[in-house]
Amino acid sequence: MATLSANAASAQEALVSYRSLSPEIALELARASLEACRAAGYQVAVSVTDRFGSPQVVLRDRFAGPHTLTTASAKAWTSISFRTNTSELVALSQPGQPQAGIRQLPNVVVLGGGVVIESAGTTVGAVGVSGAPGGPEDEKCAKAGIQAVRDKLEL
Repeated sequence: MATLSANAASAQEALVSYRSLSPEIALELARASLEACRAAGYQVAVSVTDRFGSPQVVLRDRFAGPHTLTTASAKAWTSISFRTNTSELVALSQPGQPQAGIRQLPNVVVLGGGVVIESAGTTVGAVGVSGAPGGPEDEKCAKAGIQAVRDKLEL
């Protein structure tokens, strides 16, 4: 019996299950973020990553600057990598702070606009927005995108 119990425990630990954004929800979230920024008069790029930081959707409005694609993707990647919104990392990584070194890591962008996406208490991805006049405005658009699909995330 002890051997069967030990084998069952090993089998359970060998595989894990996780929640993941569908491409359809990722696209809907990105579109809603883009529309929120448009409504505010901003031309932006939006990137939605999965829980591992791989891009699922990247959108760029027609007049958004060429840098916005890279910046939005890096904001989403940074947010999911550190499992926190990039606006929170701004203060935590100021020169002289214990986490200041994260600003020197490759692909890290410490500007507001990267927001973690959660579903039923589990991190499932991140959204990054770039192109509004500042990080707070980018973050507002990202959060609007999440809010637009919130009911589908909480199933």
